[in-house]
Amino acid sequence: MDFTLNEDQTAFQDMARRFAEDAMAPHAADWDENSVFPEETLRAGAALGFGGIYCSGEHGGSELTRLDAAIIFEELAAACPSTAAYISIHNMAAWMIDSFGDDGVRAKFLPKLMTMEWFASYCLTEPGAGSDAASLKTRAVREGDHYVLNGAKAFISGGGRSDVYVCMVRTGDQGPGGITCLAVEAGTPGLSFGGQERKLGWHSQPTSAVIFEECRVPVENRIGAEGEGFKIAMKGLDGGRINIAACSLGGARAGLDAGRAYIKERKQFGRALAEFQALQFKLADMATELEASRLMVHKAASLLDAKDPGATQACAMAKRFATDACFAIVNEALQLHGGYGYLRDFPVERWLRDLRVHQILEGTNEIMRLIISRTLLKD
Repeated sequence: MDFTLNEDQTAFQDMARRFAEDAMAPHAADWDENSVFPEETLRAGAALGFGGIYCSGEHGGSELTRLDAAIIFEELAAACPSTAAYISIHNMAAWMIDSFGDDGVRAKFLPKLMTMEWFASYCLTEPGAGSDAASLKTRAVREGDHYVLNGAKAFISGGGRSDVYVCMVRTGDQGPGGITCLAVEAGTPGLSFGGQERKLGWHSQPTSAVIFEECRVPVENRIGAEGEGFKIAMKGLDGGRINIAACSLGGARAGLDAGRAYIKERKQFGRALAEFQALQFKLADMATELEASRLMVHKAASLLDAKDPGATQACAMAKRFATDACFAIVNEALQLHGGYGYLRDFPVERWLRDLRVHQILEGTNEIMRLIISRTLLKD
């Protein structure tokens, strides 16, 4: 059991950190304040391989592992958790096409997704189907060489801006076995979007409802066979949970670093705050929780890479623990800043707003507990 990064991992960790510090961190506050979707920055990251981190090399993917991706997402999120999270969602959608699409659909979509000339969204959640995803209602009826879609998806990252929407739709009976995965292209007649959601955080990525009204999608855009969509969606989410947990690591690390620097400089009662044992202990607990979170995320990623049968449970455990712990770390970092932490002049309040949603998406942390407990109680 080796906990050290190998030479290649250290190299792309350094590359991701330099990109985050140079291309993301100086602009993150502006992206947040003005709801800027930083397309050119995203494409610059894709030029380094971040558009298809664990996609195959046939169409331009980087062919790295899930553990490698977790290392990269932590670095990117230390500069801007919101933008890093969008990159992780794009990667998840692209991987689903790469892993389950036929040669035609892969050749059609992947080259432009790898360069982020095209952006991708993952569309599972609906207004009436959140945690109970298998109850989704969006219907796709086969008519010749097209499916005709009617329904709506909710809270879609990239909604209104993405070029490809990887959608779970109902082609069969109720339940998970009636769900199919389709790639819907922007500009398809019958595809429209709700207004942009006004969110607590994640301001650097657009979010809207995705609406289908007699939307005709070619059968050739199907990902996998009919009835396999729910299985594909869940496999995507195993990796997505690691990704979003890794983004929490980055935000929490930034918060810890900022809190440590602040209490070393700030003086009260005639001495630096760092000299007070109560705050020393708080910092120690924050560092310990961050390290425990990172170990769980990296172990889950390694199990997923190994196709271990326990990977789904490990991903749920890592996502539950890391997103809870890392939000608490950033909250403590804000507390260390006192009233200044509540001001937008300091980035810690932005990290807190961005990390809060990580406890909800890719399966709420309550659903993570359900996955874990079901596994524990299985005969």
